[in-house]
Formats: sequence, C-alpha cells, structure tokens
Amino acid sequence: MTTHGGFEPVFCTIVPPHVLDRLARAEDPALAGPARRTLQRDAFERTRRRLTTVLGAAAVPSAAEGRPRRTIHDARHGTDLPGHPVRAEGDEPGRDATVNRAYAGLGATFELFLNAYRRDSIDGDGLPLNATVHYDRDYNNAFWNGEQMVFGDGDGEIFLDFTIPVDVIGHELAHGVTQYTANLTYFGQPGALNESLSDVFGALIKQYTLGQTAAEADWLIGAGLLAPRVTGTALRSMKAPGTAYDDDVLGKDPQPATMDEFVRTGRDNGGVHINSGIPNHAFYLAATALGGHAWERAGQIWYDVLTGGELGQQALFADFARLTVEAARARFGDGEELDAVSKAWERVGVRTL
Repeated sequence: MTTHGGFEPVFCTIVPPHVLDRLARAEDPALAGPARRTLQRDAFERTRRRLTTVLGAAAVPSAAEGRPRRTIHDARHGTDLPGHPVRAEGDEPGRDATVNRAYAGLGATFELFLNAYRRDSIDGDGLPLNATVHYDRDYNNAFWNGEQMVFGDGDGEIFLDFTIPVDVIGHELAHGVTQYTANLTYFGQPGALNESLSDVFGALIKQYTLGQTAAEADWLIGAGLLAPRVTGTALRSMKAPGTAYDDDVLGKDPQPATMDEFVRTGRDNGGVHINSGIPNHAFYLAATALGGHAWERAGQIWYDVLTGGELGQQALFADFARLTVEAARARFGDGEELDAVSKAWERVGVRTL
C-alpha cells in the first residue's frame, strides 16, 4: 500500500454542488425542496468529516486476505450512520433491491481491484466495505465520507435510486483508493484529478462487471440515474464531456473536453467536478485507441500512477500526464501503449514534457 504524508480523507459526492445549486433555485418546490435539503445535509456531513479527521476515526479490523467483508446498513430514511445492519457478507439476497444492488456493487469494486490490480480492498489491506442505503428522505446524492459509502433514494423527480448505476458505487469507493494512496488535494486541478480517477475506475468497474471492451462501453457516468422527465443520459460523459445532459431545470452539462475550454471558478472546490472532463477524456482516448478491455492496459497505467508513490498531493494535469507516459514506458516499453497515452494527452491539450 502506498500512502502519502498529510493523510486527510475528504467528503466526496457523486452529484456536483453546481447541479444541486441550480435545482435549489427551481420554481417548483418539488424540485427545489429536496435539492436544498440535500445541500444542507452535504454541508453537515462535510463538517462532520473534518471533525472526524481531527479527532481520528475508530480503527477497523481487516477482512481475510483476498476476500471482501461487506455490510449493508439501512438508515430507514434517517441520517444516523451507519444505521441498522441488514445484510452481511455471505447472506442471501433479500427483498430490498436497493440493499442487493449496494451489496453487489461493493463486491464488483472489490473484484476489479483484486483481480486486475492485485489490490486487497480499497486500502490494499483488506478493509471491510460498509454502506448505508435509504439515507434521509428524497436525498439526491451518494457519498464517500472517508469511512463508508452512503446512498440516497433520490427524489424521483430528477434523480432515482443512487444504487442503480454500479459505476456510481465504484466511483465513490475509488475515492477511498485515492485517499489511501496519492491523497490528492480536493481543490482545483488536483481535485479534478481526484474526481477523474473515480470516474475512470467507476467506468472500469462497470465495464468489468458487464464484460465490455472499450469499444462496447458507453463511457457514461451515472447512466440510469436521471429520472424520465430529465433531458439527458447521465451525470457525465467521458467520451464527449459536456453532452451528458441539456435540461430546462438542470441546465447544460458544463464539462470541458480540452484545456482550451478549462473552466476557472471558485465554486465546486475550484471546479473539481467540471474540469475532471479533461483527464476523463484523455483516458477515454487512450483506452479506445488501445482497444480490448480498458482495465488491462490503460487502466493499469492509470493505476500505476495513482499507487506508484510519485504522484504528489498537489499534482496538476501536466504532472499526472507526464507520469502516465513514464508508467506506460516502464510497464509496456516504447510500443502502442506509450503512443496511445501520449497522443491522448496531446489531443486534450495537456503537455507531457
């Protein structure tokens, strides 16, 4: 396991604040009310995360080597965490589809990291995987709080159950992998890299679960999460950033695909959910150029950089790009992998030298 100094877990949500901010200003109270309550709850949980970081979280025993230890809790529409345990490792599926999806999603994440990268759980040392479902009422988000996963049921108007897309589950757990490795600062370009890495591994978890090649994958993050009334397909598109949704209420997807469109903003921790579209698109370009299963070569290169110990907490896009080029050469030599990675960053306007 690779860790960096200044270990500081962060509170990370799948729905960006700028999306909830816009919803909170909607004229329809059925849309504005849940968004405002979600923003308030997120602010509370973010503060609680900071306090836990200062005071220290309770030690958690590791699971048996190479085997997951999952526990799903039910918050019963309250906010006390973790809630009531409803399914433990090895238990048969119950009647609650949300519980079953959360259990399966934690397992899918564990399997990708173990089988593809020989990583034993998100900390590399068998960390038990805990999740809470049915959190709060009409809660429009899912988050990793530094210790566990939490899923809302959505309001049914804009967002559906947050356990539906397996890549949402994988995205949030991947924040845990980053937390235990590079521990990228959650602001500006380092924060956008943090978000992008979660999108990358979230997408790979979905593709691994479905057995898809890079060409077969949709490269969408959160497909199936938007309610039928929303004009859109997902929260984000790695293939075509900026096209995931264009809706009267949500507005237009603001993600850029290249540095020419880089967004400078003080909101969203300096645009961490917005500018992540640039490294996201670079990964898509590299993975599709290489073809086959994206977790095998492009994913391996990205994983090598995340866990290799050279990625600084304040890394910029150019720092990460340079390290992917070095990792491609170190693992695969001066072949098509190196060429694909180099050209991908060139196309999104990020220098690798």
